[in-house]
This record gives sequence, structure tokens and C-alpha cells, in this order.
Amino acid sequence: MKQMKIGKSGIKASALGLGTWAIGGDSSWGPSDDNESIKTIHRARELGISLIDTAPAYGLGHSEEVVGKALAGHRDQYVLATKCGIRWDIDEGGFLMERDGVKIVRNASPKRLSEEIDLSLKRLQTDYIDIYIVHWQAIEEYPIPISDTMGYLMELKQQGKIRAIGASNLNSEQFIEYVNNGQLDLIQEKYSILDRVVEETFFGFCEEHGVTFQAYSPLERGVLTGKYTPASTVNMGLAKKKIKWYEKENLEKVVELKKKWQPLFEKYGCSMTELVLAWTLSQGTGNNVNVLCGARKISQIEENVGGGNISIDSEDLASMRRDVEAIL
Repeated sequence: MKQMKIGKSGIKASALGLGTWAIGGDSSWGPSDDNESIKTIHRARELGISLIDTAPAYGLGHSEEVVGKALAGHRDQYVLATKCGIRWDIDEGGFLMERDGVKIVRNASPKRLSEEIDLSLKRLQTDYIDIYIVHWQAIEEYPIPISDTMGYLMELKQQGKIRAIGASNLNSEQFIEYVNNGQLDLIQEKYSILDRVVEETFFGFCEEHGVTFQAYSPLERGVLTGKYTPASTVNMGLAKKKIKWYEKENLEKVVELKKKWQPLFEKYGCSMTELVLAWTLSQGTGNNVNVLCGARKISQIEENVGGGNISIDSEDLASMRRDVEAIL
């Protein structure tokens, strides 16, 4: 598995990381088997994946708890990322959503982060987090200056509770505020071959400021595995309902893509999942793109990992992009 540096932090991690949103087992994805999830995390490490990404909001703390159990006794073998700024146990903050019977708010104030870091450390059964990521940014109804948030995160680094700082779901102005107020090492954004809108916004910024770009949902939450057709019965949790590619007319387009890419599957000896993940890893400049792929079953991580071991020719990378542009 290819290894890469995370920003300027000195941390090295696998270019392909394991995302644990579904492991939380809430209404976003449906029930999970915790034992199978733990085995999947262990299998990921055996296959060369060292980066594990989680968040308190995934299952309202449950994903962190499962990850903590999996890493117990093996903590030094993993690069652990979790997030902050999303709470369901307080009312103070900007409204994000209601889910599973609770109101979820955004609040990345220093006061609340000082509580949240200790809650995450406890659930994760560790005394430090490698990459601490602000999950969602503040909104007008409850503004928190990024300078305040970043100032406290830099204090957490000095205390040794975190090693690197990240931010997710942000715009270009917020990116600049982060880099102007401390050391930002990673940003995490939704990005796939079907959804490349953030390329223009962030790829240049990341190269200029030495920030790692991390892609989440590179498979469009299962669509780009090639396993679904318009006739498929899909277990649609809240996460998949947000993906337009599950609509019948769009699934038909993905089926056609799969047919068109069949020669590439044969050329590289891979599945559609592996090809798409390899394409995603090849984007950006300076080998600066890290890719998260979700898995909660051993079979899923065993298929995903192949995407980190394939090198696609430049001509094929370009042809895949053209194929997608033709259906958008």
C-alpha cells in the first residue's frame, strides 16, 4: 500500500484510508455488526491500511467506541483521525439536523471543544488523536470565528492530545482563514469521479499551502461499486438517499459506464470499485490526494484495498474522465 505524508505534520499514513461512518450503525446506514466491524478494522491493517477515520456523530458516539475497541492493544499501528464541532448532547449551536430522536448542532467553540476532545479520547480508549478534524463549519445563526477554533486546536497540539489539524466541508474563504491562523494539514471533502466540483476550489490551494486533500464518498456511497442496476433492491438509509445517482435514470448511466470500462477491468485485473478508487488516488498534483473508503465487512475492505495498489496509465485516467463528462 502506498504511503503518503499528511500535510506538514510529519505523519505518514496509507494513501487509502478506512472510513467508519457506516460502522456507527445509525439511521444513516442501518444496523451494523460490531464484531464484524472490529474484524474489518483489523483486516484493513493486515492489508496495509493504517489510516482509520471516524467521528463522534457517526452513530452518536458508537463508531468511536467500536474503533476504540478495535485499536485497544494495537494503537501504535494505526493513524487515527476523528472529528469535532458536532454535538447532540447540548442545545447550544447552529442547527445541523434531527436524526435518531436527537437534535444535532454545530459548535466548535473552544469551550465546547475542550469537552469534546476528552469525550472522544475516552470512547477511543487513547490519550492522543493523530488527526483532529473540524467536521462542519459554523453558520450565521451561531458564528464561531475560525481564529478561535484554530487557536484552541493549536493548544491541543501543544498539550499532545492531537498531532495534526484538519477541516471538512468548507469553502475557499474558510480554508484561507484556517491556514492564516495555524497549521492546517488536511481538508476532507466529498469527491468522486462523478462529483468533481471541489477540484477547482481546493486542489491548487492544497498544493500551494502543503495541505493534504482527503476525498470522502469516492464510490458515491456504493453506486460506483457497479453492483447496482435500476432493477436492484437497495437498502436506502439516510446516507444513500442524498445521492442522486441512486435514481433510476442515473443508475442506468452508471451501468453504461461499467460496460464501457470493461476493457479497463480486464487490462488492470480489477473490479469497478478498485478502478474508481485508483482513479481518485491519481488526481490532484504532487501525490497529495488521500482517499477514504467506507467498509464494515471484511469482504468490502478486501475489495477496496486493491484500489491502492493499481497504477492507471495517464491516457486511461483521461479517458475515464471524458466518459463521465459525457453522461453528466
